[in-house]
Amino acid sequence: MKQYYEELWARLPEDLAPPDLTLRRGFALANVGPGDRVLDLGSGEGDLAADMAGAGARVTAADVAQGALDRARRRHPQLDLRLVGFDAPLPFDDGAFDVVWSSEVIEHVADTARWLSEVRRVLARGGRVLLTTPSHGRLRLLAGGIERYSVPLGDHLHLYTARSLRDVLSDFAFGEITVRAVGGPPLARRLLLARAVR
Repeated sequence: MKQYYEELWARLPEDLAPPDLTLRRGFALANVGPGDRVLDLGSGEGDLAADMAGAGARVTAADVAQGALDRARRRHPQLDLRLVGFDAPLPFDDGAFDVVWSSEVIEHVADTARWLSEVRRVLARGGRVLLTTPSHGRLRLLAGGIERYSVPLGDHLHLYTARSLRDVLSDFAFGEITVRAVGGPPLARRLLLARAVR
């Protein structure tokens, strides 16, 4: 999988326009404050990590692809950038962060249980996990078919509804869980925003 993501980042255009960036940026900045120790897990080219740093957070941007980090370094040389292993333990101490921000990542994770256990481990007690992922409610699947969202050779390994995302966070003993769907018409929202507390 690591090779897949390296090749993906080599192919992606420099002027990449990520989906729902405005919605995701607003969610991040509404939940991260000055002085927060933030891990941006799956930081890509680092734009959202830079936004959070600009709001006064102490951000560590981490990704599984060196190509993503190289691009982030060119765009945001001030960021603390770290390469992390694919489906491997995170190279951070227990309780090292007040916030783990992971946007458009959980749907790509092969071992969700291991990944969420690591997210929980590196969060301080009372720390917050902030996730975004595509929303795959019944109406969206009915209208578009599962093939549209989970192509056989694609990299989306899991499809989430608001309920399934809430359930998996609850299964890993996160509390104060809120999940809301945004973007698009009321019954066909395309993005989930989740916040939970360790």
